[in-house]
Amino acid sequence: MAVSEGNPESFESLAMPFFQSLYNLAHWLTQNRDEAEDLVQETYLKALKGFSSFQPGTNFRAWIYRILRNTFLTSRSGLQANATVPLDPEEDEAVLPVTSDTPESFYLAQADQQMICRALEQLPIHFREAVLLADVEEMSYQEIAETLGIPIGTVMSRLSRARRAMRELLSAKVQGASR
Repeated sequence: MAVSEGNPESFESLAMPFFQSLYNLAHWLTQNRDEAEDLVQETYLKALKGFSSFQPGTNFRAWIYRILRNTFLTSRSGLQANATVPLDPEEDEAVLPVTSDTPESFYLAQADQQMICRALEQLPIHFREAVLLADVEEMSYQEIAETLGIPIGTVMSRLSRARRAMRELLSAKVQGASR
């Protein structure tokens, strides 16, 4: 289907395949399910309104991720930086699929995942978003650079420093747990 200015069907066909991955990134950025849902909804609204500015033949994925990122950063500045308080508090825990043979191996896998998630949460946002886009969303350096609006060299530097910080955080956790 050709992308035509103002055609919502074209927008839908381009945008909807990214819904779950945008939500995943939003959840990692906000650390809150309700805020992530609001962020994705606002991203889609802004993207639809600005769809006429999208240049056919360019990277739609990077374009919509950039809208999500900019919307998130804007929400964190000024008076809008207040966290959303859900009316019905629910646990926001990720549920791991059971793929192991024993309860012990399941517990160890879950503990490892939780330790990695906590380390990722401790990273500064500019490192966290680079790791998430590269390792979770599997974006190329070029796509990450377009999404974040930074040079490829900066992407590579941030990823290197973020991964080093993750290794140090995880190493400290493992050493602390073994004492």
